[in-house]
Amino acid sequence: MKIHRARHSLQLAVSQLSVTEAFYAGILELPVQRSFTSQGAPDYLVMDMDDLALIFVEEDDVIRSHPMLEPRFSMFPRGIGMTLHFRVTDIEDISEAIVDEGLEVLYPLEVKPYGIKEMWCFDPDGYLVVLDEPVEKRKKAGP
Repeated sequence: MKIHRARHSLQLAVSQLSVTEAFYAGILELPVQRSFTSQGAPDYLVMDMDDLALIFVEEDDVIRSHPMLEPRFSMFPRGIGMTLHFRVTDIEDISEAIVDEGLEVLYPLEVKPYGIKEMWCFDPDGYLVVLDEPVEKRKKAGP
């Protein structure tokens, strides 16, 4: 059974779905959908983005379904080696919310010479997240 429309998907283990949902849907305002699962099935979150879907599943549910993976979670912390890039709107407000929540910022909000505003931070599970928003071009006033 396919749980998303996208052609490809990535599943990320997280510590708490509610915290993940608050970050991605609440702060970043990205299109996160909570699952509608049958009784006894684990909950999950889906961010369906055209050809790719991100699926967030609680680590405890992954271990219950695949107990042989449990030692790997202690050997390799979540987020190591992965970077998630998102185009957002109102990046100044998002940046302020991230700082207010006490989330770790790797590179603060900055206007880049190639025409975007960009910041790098870590989500609540240690996944590196790069946010960008195009700089609006201002029209020159005519004579």
